[in-house]
Amino acid sequence: MSEPTLYEKSVPGRTALRLPELDVPEAPLPQELVREGLNLPELSQLDVVRHYQTLCERSFGVDSGFYPLGSCTMKYNPRVGEAVARLPGFANAHPLQPVEQVQPLLVLMFDLQTWLAEIGGFAGVSLQPAAGAQGELTALLMMRAYHEARGEGARSQVLIPDSAHGTNPASTTMAGLSVLELPSDERGNIRLDALRAACDESVVGLMITNPNTLGLFEQQIEEVIALVHACGGLVYGDGANMNALAGVLRPGDLGIDLMHYNLHKTFSTPHGGGGPGSGPLGAAPALVDYLPGPVVEHDARSYRFATPAKSIGRMCTYHGNFAMWVRAWAYIALHGAAGLRKNSLHAVLNANYLRVRLHDRYRVPYDRINMHEFVCRGDVGAEGSGLGAADVCKRLIDHGIHPPTQQFPLIVEQSLMIEPTECESRETLDAFVSAMLEIEREAREQPELLREAPHAGPVRRLDEVAAARRRILRDAAGLEEEKA
Repeated sequence: MSEPTLYEKSVPGRTALRLPELDVPEAPLPQELVREGLNLPELSQLDVVRHYQTLCERSFGVDSGFYPLGSCTMKYNPRVGEAVARLPGFANAHPLQPVEQVQPLLVLMFDLQTWLAEIGGFAGVSLQPAAGAQGELTALLMMRAYHEARGEGARSQVLIPDSAHGTNPASTTMAGLSVLELPSDERGNIRLDALRAACDESVVGLMITNPNTLGLFEQQIEEVIALVHACGGLVYGDGANMNALAGVLRPGDLGIDLMHYNLHKTFSTPHGGGGPGSGPLGAAPALVDYLPGPVVEHDARSYRFATPAKSIGRMCTYHGNFAMWVRAWAYIALHGAAGLRKNSLHAVLNANYLRVRLHDRYRVPYDRINMHEFVCRGDVGAEGSGLGAADVCKRLIDHGIHPPTQQFPLIVEQSLMIEPTECESRETLDAFVSAMLEIEREAREQPELLREAPHAGPVRRLDEVAAARRRILRDAAGLEEEKA
């Protein structure tokens, strides 16, 4: 029996709060602000609190349990970052305050620019991009501007491996450029023969995710970069997977020209729920003048905003998601260089531990040492059973574990992309392995358990196609009112 909705619990005359007495003369509201017929439920405060507390308890997050969502790096957000971001001097600042009133905030921004540049091996960093995908778009606009300044504005082709992040092609299209996909070889690397054939005077650059979405480090990365540079192109590194590299390898040292950082992945600012994200962009010396502004500079007297000489302009109305910068600053300051390196090594160790524990029962198409994540196949059970990655994921919910990313990357059928992060203990990893092995056994012996999963939880399996096509966004009372 389903739980009554707020409308069904509504009793005329009940209220959840009492507004304070007016301390100014009463005045009528402008009519354009008044809406009739809202039909809001009338409830006591306790009913409202219990409703939202119940919803909260049904939500699953990294604080609730294991969350091995590959590519997204759902790692623990240290509480010190939350505390620092809520300090009044940070939380109450306004982007239009005069710079002389917000010098400590500019110091933090300058520190973060400097630290990210050092971590990535770049000449400069702009904090402007407000998300990873916007960091991609920013890099492409900079690449285009760079070629136009050199009289090579006719370049229009962007090379993207089939193992890159899925947002890369969309960002390329938004930048007014065209995509040429490059295939992977049997080891999960870019096929060099395909890259050589594609490198000509039409190439704007290469967008490469390294480690890629298979969780594999590009074994021929230096040769790949050299081939692109030889035809006059630039190399953009998608930094979404820096959680495997921070403190270990600097992409700029390899010859990467531009790279965005996902603060909500590598530097543990909150992730999920649609944001807010942050995608600062690092640039090599030849491109640093094209970075979006403003960036923070300083002299002996003060810190100030400045615009790079050939800047492509702003990417945000103001400066970006400042609270994310505070959290990332706190995370880097807390761990330091040695701590960041240790975190990366542990992330890689945890992911390889899971791959080795699972690869006898779940097919791993590229079974070599991986980085912070790995991909296996979820088509389990007897041949012809029809069970796949979605069934494994639904059954994991019954074990209290958030499912990994499924059906991505597309180059692996029925893929499960698993990323444990560095935060999880050996005991948590072993519990996940036990659940996965149990699910594989069930797929062979009791396949209906997977087909009908999840069996626990407030929502059973949905007809996802029907749900997408016939979206019901009202409760029963609202539907009855609509029919009337």
